[in-house]
Amino acid sequence: MSYFDAILNWSPISRVRRNHALEHATLQILARKTTNLSAAGYSDTNGFWIIGQVNTEDLEQAVNEAASRLRAGEHQLAIHPNCGTNFVAAGAVAGTLAWLGMVFNRSGVRRNLERLPVLISLVTVGIILAQPLGPLIQSRVTVNPNIGDLKVTEIAHLQRTDAMVHRVRTVN
Repeated sequence: MSYFDAILNWSPISRVRRNHALEHATLQILARKTTNLSAAGYSDTNGFWIIGQVNTEDLEQAVNEAASRLRAGEHQLAIHPNCGTNFVAAGAVAGTLAWLGMVFNRSGVRRNLERLPVLISLVTVGIILAQPLGPLIQSRVTVNPNIGDLKVTEIAHLQRTDAMVHRVRTVN
């Protein structure tokens, strides 16, 4: 086992990765069953949060279906197209290319503004090149669809003044 694998399999990180997979699968199932779903999730060692106008019963059914389908091998449900990992990957690649486009240019503001079309082109290429990077990082680092015996112990509904929030608690 490599050092990197040891880190990914360390209990707290492993739990977040498995909760993240269940969160993604749940959101994907909810999205297929709910027209114009606007929801977001956030995973941690004790479960995950769902923020958005989601019915608690629908969420419970989606969580149970997600867990069953992940255990049955539908691991693609753990890769979500709107995961923050995708945006971070694109930002890192695009930002690095923009930095490279400016690093050797110390000619002042006017010269830097003249380089703006080059920077925009580099950033655009970076975003295009980063498209497959986010899902790859999800599949290898930020999620683990092998949720094993991860069990949901509670789904709590919290109504905030401006948003509906659900807390999905899990145990191993």
